[in-house]
Amino acid sequence: MYERFGLFIDGEWRQAQDGRTRSVVDPTNEEQLGQVPHASREDLEAVLQALTRAAKEWRGTSGWDRSLVLRRIAHLMADHAEDASRAMSQETGKPLAEAKGEWKAAAEQFEWYADEARRIFGHTLDGREPSVRLNVRYDPVGPVAAFTAWNFPALLPARKIAAALSAGCPIVIKPSEEAPSSTFFIAQCAAAAGLPAGVLNVVTGESSEISTHLIASPVIRKVSLTGSVPVGKIILRQCAETVKKVSLELGGHAPVLVFPDTDPIAAGRTCARTKFRNAGQVCISPSRFYVHQDIYEPFSRAMAETAAAIKIGRGLDEGTECGPMANARGRERIIQLVDDAVSRGAELLAGGSIPPDRNRGFFFTPTVLGKVDDAAKVMQEEPFGPVAPIAVFSEFDDVIQRANDVPFGLAGYVFSNSLDTAHKAAEALEVGMVGVNDMLLAAAEIPFGGIKESGMGREGGKLGIFDYLEPKYIKFRLS
Repeated sequence: MYERFGLFIDGEWRQAQDGRTRSVVDPTNEEQLGQVPHASREDLEAVLQALTRAAKEWRGTSGWDRSLVLRRIAHLMADHAEDASRAMSQETGKPLAEAKGEWKAAAEQFEWYADEARRIFGHTLDGREPSVRLNVRYDPVGPVAAFTAWNFPALLPARKIAAALSAGCPIVIKPSEEAPSSTFFIAQCAAAAGLPAGVLNVVTGESSEISTHLIASPVIRKVSLTGSVPVGKIILRQCAETVKKVSLELGGHAPVLVFPDTDPIAAGRTCARTKFRNAGQVCISPSRFYVHQDIYEPFSRAMAETAAAIKIGRGLDEGTECGPMANARGRERIIQLVDDAVSRGAELLAGGSIPPDRNRGFFFTPTVLGKVDDAAKVMQEEPFGPVAPIAVFSEFDDVIQRANDVPFGLAGYVFSNSLDTAHKAAEALEVGMVGVNDMLLAAAEIPFGGIKESGMGREGGKLGIFDYLEPKYIKFRLS
């Protein structure tokens, strides 16, 4: 599956210098899809040399010319959509329709940043004296090291690559070893679009080895990670040693507040469809449902019925709505969370088991838990899987306090037909993004990111490029 790819360094595909490889496994049947290189220290040094050579050239390329390259990348990605989407589905198990939608969204990142490359505006201030001019300009931060997760293997790399290239920064990206093909396809499109050698590099292998080596180098001036909170803290500590600019998009545990003035059946169906997208393996997945006591019964019934009707299967099979989880460790954790909640009195309303006809792969039935105690682990820890815990509330202030009582702050959701309630709840939630009567937040034009332990910085929108730029103030005194 990966024969034509490998490490992409200085414009060339190559194998690891020491010949080491890593296996990629199909989560639907646990069979090997292929082997990818395991980058060595020598390979990483070659990457750093390539970034050093490319930095000056790409920094000096005008925003208009960078824009042309990014737009060509987007168009070439559209041409490769079918092959790339099928490979993504094989690696992650996600339904093919979801994979195609993600690939389209990844291409849109390059479309968006093609425009942003031409709109990196500085500003001028009048000095305090007639002969003084105060100018502020934005320069590329320099070579970037980026690390991404497996759950959205095209969109997550695209957000980082497109923004870095738009800003004038060369980049090395390390995709997840569980789903690397999307990044390979993006690199292939970038090379075909005329991106100079060394501006984009791709490495695969052991994440801790690669991150430690790259972050320790003075060549790297900016680090971007999409990953777990524990990994984010490690990266942040490593970056502190050489004071690198950092952006982190880490875990979430998104609360959903369902107020009594909303349609409980429509809200329950919407929440179920969104929750079990990508088998619940979404950083902004709704994962704690607080439902007003007056509408708990119809909401929970609608959600459970919708979950039970979701078709489970192989991502490439027609009609599949929910594929497997990406790996065995994730499924085992979901089983533990469900058992803990039930032991604390939660009601099992739907799912809660491995499908009897799926003895291979990492499948788990879409699961809905009712009347879950706030002390249950699933209410305190990000589940990152197909389980939806529902709790009951009665008072506005109480549910806001409970929703905010976790260290995460990525996304939150509100269902209400009252403008007053919706505004107050959305503004009170301690998160970086809120959906009101809508749960599809991600788009190229919006600033994606969180607060608290969910990270720092933003990706996408007009704010996303600033994480790859440094402001420079220049004072002129006229002679």
